[in-house]
Amino acid sequence: MTPHELTRQEEHLFAVLSGDRFLKMEGLSNEVPFFIYPYEPEHALDVTKAKKRVKNLLASKGIEIREINLYDLSVEVLKDRGDWDEVLEVEPDLDKAEFSEMLQSMLNPQQHLAPVIRERLADGGFDIVFLTGIGEVFPYIRSHNVLNNLQSVVLGRPMLMFFPGRYEQSDTLGSSLVLFGRLKDDQYYRAKNILEQEP
Repeated sequence: MTPHELTRQEEHLFAVLSGDRFLKMEGLSNEVPFFIYPYEPEHALDVTKAKKRVKNLLASKGIEIREINLYDLSVEVLKDRGDWDEVLEVEPDLDKAEFSEMLQSMLNPQQHLAPVIRERLADGGFDIVFLTGIGEVFPYIRSHNVLNNLQSVVLGRPMLMFFPGRYEQSDTLGSSLVLFGRLKDDQYYRAKNILEQEP
């Protein structure tokens, strides 16, 4: 992606997110208001800067963003439960598969993450939810699991997930999240690609 393309995407993002159609979730025909912004992982730093600029521009128009970073949230959940020190202690002695399995059960999206996210959103003082930190929590938290568990949590507001990879959509094969452009996650067909939305 060239700097010019990234700038175009940033402008498109702002145009869509600030539009009444998006904010009022019009034209969704009872579908969940989940959107995905796929980007090439090597551009993560540029996308983070662009996201910050978009947030600031939206704030200047009175549009509030509530950002939930899954990595920060995971650390917080483990610390709040008193598990963080244990995780750090056992990590050097476990192989990757065992460690990943342990974290998967400690950070199960349905049992542990969705309730905390529900609390974070309970005040309703925002217009859009940004979901970030997707690459940092792989493989112990899978993006499709999080999205499936947030359908009953993120209500009445659109949500945009910043996804380091591709969102492949096909009429015959359904839609798949391909993390880092290499790892095919389970099929997830309920979100829309934000880059294909009309402002």
